[in-house]
Amino acid sequence: MDALTEAFRALGDPTRLRILRLISEARLNVTEVVSLVGVAQSSVSHHLTKLKGLDLIREERHGGYTYYSLALDEKAALWPLIRLAKDAPDEYGDKARLTELLRRREDVQTLNEKLLEPGQSWRLWSAALSSLLPPLEVVDFGCGTGMLTVELARWAKHVTAIDRSESALTKAKAEATRQSLTNITFLAADLEHLPLPSGSVDLVVVSQSLHHVTHIEAVLAEGARLLRQSGRMIVLELMPHDEAWVRSRLGHQHLGFEPTAVEAAMRAVGLEAEQQVLPTPRDAGSPFKAFLLTGTRTRKSPAKLRSV
Repeated sequence: MDALTEAFRALGDPTRLRILRLISEARLNVTEVVSLVGVAQSSVSHHLTKLKGLDLIREERHGGYTYYSLALDEKAALWPLIRLAKDAPDEYGDKARLTELLRRREDVQTLNEKLLEPGQSWRLWSAALSSLLPPLEVVDFGCGTGMLTVELARWAKHVTAIDRSESALTKAKAEATRQSLTNITFLAADLEHLPLPSGSVDLVVVSQSLHHVTHIEAVLAEGARLLRQSGRMIVLELMPHDEAWVRSRLGHQHLGFEPTAVEAAMRAVGLEAEQQVLPTPRDAGSPFKAFLLTGTRTRKSPAKLRSV
């Protein structure tokens, strides 16, 4: 009875309960748990020690890391506690992040296996394919910390990276400096009202930025305005989903989009949508599925596209 009482007391902490639920689904190391629950490593280590002391989880060393896994099975007296943890409402979106983490872990393992074969690096293929492209003037809408920006800058003539977050831009600038990229201009601005001249760029990239804005039509209109005649826009966005936690924790304004709705919005601002790529079966395990649309600036653009 004392052990059961202590276990109930320990799981009264919501963060500890979240950690136990995650470990009951997959073997995880401390760094992975920190990334999933979003609290300090010292706090996570304390919770893990507490759970281990109650014999709810076990630890083992593998590849230089300490991994934690569930120490109980369905025959254990404390199993009803595990079941309660598993069935508790997932108000923080932990399960979705765990699914994505496990997918990335699998991708890394697959990539490492491919890298055993000379010339199988995706970066090598990316560099080879980009060498076939002409030097383009590119704008990256909602660049965030610049992961995509720096890849664009490897082959573009110039990239204008735009985000409203100064802290994100600071990180993006640091990454560009680290990689000795000098063909990037960073701009803090509202995507609906950009201080850039009309018809000045060849390519606008809108990668998972629309779900952060209120009026997607206004953002698409600005992108179309910036494009030269026959310039292209690439839109990568999320399909509709039910993960409402992204609103409060990640600032999403929309829970994904129907591709046809985004395609219609692109056409409304003078873009001829040309291609639609829907999720592949490999993404079936994640609640977040993406689609890709491309469009070309047509000669007959609506009058509402303003000039600067």
